[in-house]
Amino acid sequence: MDRAALDIAIELGIPHGGYCPKGRRAEDGIIPSKYNLIEHSSAQYAGRTLENVLSSDGTLILHIGIISNGTALTKEFCIQREKPILILNILDDLNLIRLNFNRWMKENIIKTLNVAGPRESKGDIYNISKNVLLHLLCDP
Repeated sequence: MDRAALDIAIELGIPHGGYCPKGRRAEDGIIPSKYNLIEHSSAQYAGRTLENVLSSDGTLILHIGIISNGTALTKEFCIQREKPILILNILDDLNLIRLNFNRWMKENIIKTLNVAGPRESKGDIYNISKNVLLHLLCDP
């Protein structure tokens, strides 16, 4: 999920950033240097998750019906820190998703967006998420 958001930002020329675990650790190996990420002092995912929540104006959580593990932790950090959060099922109607997203972005004055969701190992999340994000960020 994170990688899909980063790739869409790069493709669309949107500045991107955020934190990654020490050593640029990811479930599929090392995160490539083409992503402008700051290494967190910890190799654990929780530290970078909290930093990404804190350094953004709000968090968009994309899911496919179940929110668990790191995505649930992201949600919990948003609630604890009283940060705006929007939770969208990427299998829902794209027009409805876009309407809710645009309203939420405007109401919360989101300039720096954190995007979170399940890992690629949980299914074909990358391609679905990338399509949804492209729809959200390109269409008026």
